Parts: sequence; C-alpha cells; structure tokens
Amino acid sequence: MTTQDNMGKVAVLMGGRSAEREVSLMSGAGVLKALGDSGVDAHAFDPAERDLAELKRDGFSRCFIALHGRFGEDGTVQGALELLGIPYTGSGVLASSVAMDKVMTKRIWSAVGLPTPGWRQVSSAAETHAALAALGSPMIVKPAREGSTIGLTKVVDAAQCDEAYRLAAQHDPLVLCEQFIAGDEVTCPVLGTGDAARALPVIRIVAPDGNYDYQNKYFTDDTQYLVPCGLPEGEEARIQALVLEAFQTLGCRGWARADVMIDARSRKPYLLEINTSPGMTGHSLVPMSARAAGIDYPALCQQVLAAATLDNA
Repeated sequence: MTTQDNMGKVAVLMGGRSAEREVSLMSGAGVLKALGDSGVDAHAFDPAERDLAELKRDGFSRCFIALHGRFGEDGTVQGALELLGIPYTGSGVLASSVAMDKVMTKRIWSAVGLPTPGWRQVSSAAETHAALAALGSPMIVKPAREGSTIGLTKVVDAAQCDEAYRLAAQHDPLVLCEQFIAGDEVTCPVLGTGDAARALPVIRIVAPDGNYDYQNKYFTDDTQYLVPCGLPEGEEARIQALVLEAFQTLGCRGWARADVMIDARSRKPYLLEINTSPGMTGHSLVPMSARAAGIDYPALCQQVLAAATLDNA
C-alpha cells in the first residue's frame, strides 16, 4: 500500500513545450496544491525550463505527469523517465505514443472492430478536398497529434478545405480528416490498470451552439457538463464498456479519458480519441466524473500518483 509518507519526493511535471502549455500549467497547479495539502512532498517541475536529468540529481522518487500534448503525453517524457528509472503516472512509452497519434489509434481500434468515425490521412489541400468528397459534409480537419481542439476546423463545404488544411498543418505535418458524427458528445474516464481498471461515470457535454472548442473547454462557464449524463437506459453502461475496451486495447494504464460521439439517429457510439494525460483544471472532466463516483480531487490525485510505475517494473 502506497501512502503519502512513502511516496517520497514527487515532481509534478507541468508546462512543457507543447501548444497545450497554458492548460498544463493550470492542471499542474491544481495537482501540486492537492498533493501538498495531502501531505505529499510535491514540487513543480517544468521540463521547458529544466533538464529532466535534474530529476535524478535532485532525488525525486516519482513523477506526476500533468503535461499535455507533445513532449509530455506522447511517450517522449515517458521514455526519458524510463531511462532515469523514475516511476511516473499514466501510460507507458508505447501506449502514450500510440494514443497521441489519432491516425494510429484509429487503425488499431478498427483492426479489433471498435467503432470510430471514417477518416483519411492527408498531406495536402488537394487531398483534403478529396477527403471531403469521400467522407461527406460536415468533416472535421485536425492535426493528428495535438489535443484540446487546437488547429481543428469543422468543414461544411469545399471552400473551407484549403484554410482548414493550412491551419491543421501549422501544428502537425500529419493531418487527419474525419467524418463528423452528429449527436451527443460524451466523455468517459478510466482509472486503474489491467483487470483492476474501471470506467467512471459518463459525462455528456452540451456546448454553446454545439461548439466545444478551446475557449469553451477552458475559459468560459457556458458549457454544460451533465453528470448523471441523462442518456437513455443502458447507453451509459455500453459506453463505459466500450471505453474500457478501447483503453485496454491500446495497453493504457493508470488513467485516461476517452471522447465519444453518439449518432443521434442510430444511437451508435463512435470513439474519437483517448487522452493518456487528462486535464486537471477547474474545467476538466476527469475530476468531475470522479467526484460523481465519490472520489474528490485530492483523493484522485493520490490514487493516480500511487499507481506510478515503469514499463518494466
């Protein structure tokens, strides 16, 4: 049993160099305060400002990864911590890397029969036009390896394709075009590893004008988060089972959060992506879902930290 007393000196990795730096700093500040208030010897550590080798030199015994996006959620920091021999929260190198790449994630999910919207990987504006013809309108165009809806465009006609591709390609040369699913937008966290992993309550997201963008995610109070989700009977349990299978298929561990769209007509759920280092801000969804399951924010932070490990531990 891991307790506050034997967790040792803990680094909360926050900030970093990704496009999600601002959100990561907010997540990290919340985690740092919660762990400190719980008696954990926790310290902020920004990899954009300090060399990761200092973790070993300064005697840190485990890391809580509150980094989001590339250089934090994509297996790179996880690999460095493996080399340093310092246990860390969340998924290992391979699962982190795969989950960050939405195209690779879709390939794996599709290979085992898990539902995900139709897609095309594109490398030019011309291919984006071709994707719209194949997938139909509306279509989502986004960087394949970013989060927080950064660089995302909802394309409704061909006139938008050039600009949508340009915006996404600013953030990642790998651009994903995805069939748009009209219906309920939900998200579902998972806590634990292997057979002990369990899906937490589903949250239904109702954003202004259906636009759950970066601003509405983090900086306004206009978005509604419904827990209980209010879905028809049986749907929540089916989504929880689907998300748990998606988590385990990618080899994730510790915790994660999967985003799902439910087709309004067929009620079929479609997996969009899975986040292996979820947000922990005041607007974030994992703490909200955990609270509905009877786990408050400090207890959630402690539970995630207690599960910190290495790939070959």
